[in-house]
Amino acid sequence: MPAPGELQPSGQKPRLRTVVLSVALAVVLVVVLVSVVPRIAQLVAPRTPTASAACTPPRATLPENAADFKTGFIYQVMLDRFFDGDPANDNPPGDQGLDDPTHQNWKLYWGGDLKGLTEKIPYIAGMGATAIWISPPVENVTTPLDYGDGNGPQAGYHGYWAIDDYRIDPHLGTWADFDAFIAAAHQHGLKVMVDFPGNDSNPNDLGQFGAVYQNGVFRAAYNNDPNGWFHHTPTISNFNDPYDLDYGTLDDLADYAQENPAVDAYLKGAIAQFIAHGVDGIRFDAAKHIPAGWLRTVADSIEASGPHYLTGEWQVSDPTDLTYPTAVRFANNSGISLLNFSMMNAIDDAYARGTVAGPAEIDSVLQTEAHDLTWPNDQANFIDNHDFPRFLSLDNDRNALQEALAVVMTIPGIPVIYYGTEQYLYNDTNGGGDPYNRPMMTKFDTTTPAYRLLRCLSALRQSNPALPYGSYHVLHLSHALYVYQRQFGQSVVVVAVNNSPDATMVRAVQTALPAGTYRDYLDGAFRGPMLTIGLGGKSSPFSLPGNSIAVWQYNATATTPLIGSIGPELAHPGESLILDGQGFAAGDSVKIGAYQASVTATADSITATLPSMPGGSYQVQVCAGAICSPGYPLEVASGPQIPVNITVNGLPPLTPEQHVYLTGALPELGGGNTAPTAAIGPMLSAQTQDTSRFLLVNLPACQTATLSFEIVDLSGRITAERTTHTLTIPCHGEGSAMFTWGV
Repeated sequence: MPAPGELQPSGQKPRLRTVVLSVALAVVLVVVLVSVVPRIAQLVAPRTPTASAACTPPRATLPENAADFKTGFIYQVMLDRFFDGDPANDNPPGDQGLDDPTHQNWKLYWGGDLKGLTEKIPYIAGMGATAIWISPPVENVTTPLDYGDGNGPQAGYHGYWAIDDYRIDPHLGTWADFDAFIAAAHQHGLKVMVDFPGNDSNPNDLGQFGAVYQNGVFRAAYNNDPNGWFHHTPTISNFNDPYDLDYGTLDDLADYAQENPAVDAYLKGAIAQFIAHGVDGIRFDAAKHIPAGWLRTVADSIEASGPHYLTGEWQVSDPTDLTYPTAVRFANNSGISLLNFSMMNAIDDAYARGTVAGPAEIDSVLQTEAHDLTWPNDQANFIDNHDFPRFLSLDNDRNALQEALAVVMTIPGIPVIYYGTEQYLYNDTNGGGDPYNRPMMTKFDTTTPAYRLLRCLSALRQSNPALPYGSYHVLHLSHALYVYQRQFGQSVVVVAVNNSPDATMVRAVQTALPAGTYRDYLDGAFRGPMLTIGLGGKSSPFSLPGNSIAVWQYNATATTPLIGSIGPELAHPGESLILDGQGFAAGDSVKIGAYQASVTATADSITATLPSMPGGSYQVQVCAGAICSPGYPLEVASGPQIPVNITVNGLPPLTPEQHVYLTGALPELGGGNTAPTAAIGPMLSAQTQDTSRFLLVNLPACQTATLSFEIVDLSGRITAERTTHTLTIPCHGEGSAMFTWGV
C-alpha cells in the first residue's frame, strides 16, 4: 500500500484520506499561485503604486519654489462661509449689524473666520490640497448697504467691497489671526494665495461711496475725490471695447485710477504688506478690467522679494471670444497667469450640460492654448467658483461631478477646487448663482468619494511629474469617452473617463507606456479596469464600465536634467530663478540663451541668478556636462518695471477699424517688431474719432527709450510714423509722457 501522499497505482481507487490530502495540496498550490503570480507579474511589469482609494497622504513639506503651484491643487475658500472659529467676532465693535446668525440673509456675514479656517487646515491638507486661495481678508464696508430691491441690507461678507486694504476685516479676525493661519498652513505643506481687489473699492452710489482708508486714515471717496483716485466713468456697456473694459465702471464699484501715483503706491503697498506676512501668491480680482501694463509692474514688484504664483480673473468664454487675443497677451507678458474660464465652460459643457461636442470641446481648448500660451501648465483650471452656479446646480449628478474633477485634476494647468465640492455642497435657489453658490460649509467628511478622489489624484500630481509638468496628447475621443496622456520625460500618466452610463469598448490606443500590465491607480474605486500594454506602447482593447474613471501611470527616474517649472517666468538681471524638475545634481550648470547663470543645486530644484544680459525671450537649460535639458521659456525684462502713461496727439483721422500701437527697441515695446501681435496696444480713447490715444505701459526704470507710433487696420496693414521719439523713464513711482504724431 502506498504511503500517504504518494501517487496511486493505475486502476486503484484512492482512499478518502488520500483524496482529502490531495485536495488540500491542490488548494495550497492554488493559494500559492494566486499569491505568487501577481508578485511575479509586478516584478516583470512596470512598477506602479498599488494605491487604495484613500491613497498615500501627500507630503507635508513646502517645495522651495513658492511660485510652483503645479504639484497638487488649490482649494478656494470664501472665509465667511467656511467655519466659525471665533464667535466673538461675528458682530464686532464698530462693524455691528452686518451679520445674520440665522443664515437667512445670504448677503450678510455668517461667521466664518481665519481662526475657523486655521482649525480646519488638517482637513484641507488631508484632502491633498497644496495651496489655499482665500477671499479678500481686507476690511470691507462698515455700514450695511440697502439697494431698495427688497433683498434687505447687504455687507461685504465676500471681501470685494474693500474700504481699507491695510487692515484685516474684524469679522474675520486680526493680523495675529492671519499670521497664525499662514504659519499653520505652511506647517501642513500648504501655500497661501490671497485674493486682492485691485480694480475697485466698494459701491460708489450708496453706503460709504467707494471710500478708501489706509490704516484708518481717509484717502478718498467717489463723492469726495479732489485728487483723482477714481475714474468717474459710466458703467461698462461694451465688454469688447478696450477702453470701456479698463476705464469703465464695473457694476457700481468705484473704479481705481491706477495711473495716479498715489493709487499706485496705495495698492502696491497693500500687496507688499501681504507678501511681508508670508503669502505665497496673489489672485487679482477683475484683472481683465485693470490696465495690463500696470499689472506687469505689480508682478515685478512682488517678484523682487522672491518667486510667487500670480493669477488673474480674466473672463473669456472660449478661444473665439473677441477678447481672447488680449487674454493671451496678458498671460504671456504680464507675469500673471489666467483663471481659465474657457476651460471651465468646456468642462461644464462636457460633463454638466451634455453638449453635443462632449469632451472634444475640452480637447479643442487645450490644443488652442498649447499653441497660444507660453506656459499652459501655469493656467488655473476650475469647474465652478463664487461667481457661477456650482457644478451640481448645473447637473445634480455626482458621477458627472467626479468625472469633471478627474479631468480638471489631470489636464494641463493648475486645478482649483471650490470649497465644499468634495462634500457635494450646493444650493439651487434662483438657479444656484450668486449668492446661493456661497452656502455655509456644513460638514467635513473625509470619506466621501470626491474627497478621496481629490486626495488620490493630488498624491499622483505630487509623485508623478507628468501631471504638473508634462505635455498633453489625446488618445481617444467620443461624445462620452475621453482618453488622454500626459508625459514628462519618460514618466507617463494615461487617463480614461467614461461619461456614459453604459460600458464602452475602446480599441487599442498608442501610448508612451512601457510594455506591461497596469493596475488602475484609483484601485478600481471608480470602476477603472487594468490596462495591458504591448511592445511599442500599444494597448490591448479594453472596456470602460459606465461612469468610470481610470488612471494608469508609469513613473521613471530621470537620468538627464528636465525642467518642469521656473519661478518667476518673467524676471530681470540680478534676480534669482528657482527651477523645479527632475534629474538635477550638484555641479549642473544653467544656461539662459548664450548666457551662463551662477547656480546652487539641490536634489529637485536649482537656484540660479540671472547675469547681466539684455532683455528679451530666452530658453533656459540645465546642463549636466555636455547633456542639456530641453529649453524652458523665460522672459527677461530690461530692468525693474514702472508704469508710464503715454499719450500721442495729432493723429490723422482714424476709422473705427484702425488702431494705434506703440513700438520701440526695448523688449517692453516689442523689441523692434512692428507686428500688432508684438507692438504694444491698441492705445485707447474714449471716442474713436479722437485724434489722440493713450496707454498705461510698463517700462524699465532709469533708462532711455526710443519709440514710435503706428496705425494698423483690420487687414494688418501698418502705417508707420516716420518720426522717432525719445523718452527718459523715471527711476521710481510712475511716469507720463506726451508726444505728437510725426513731430
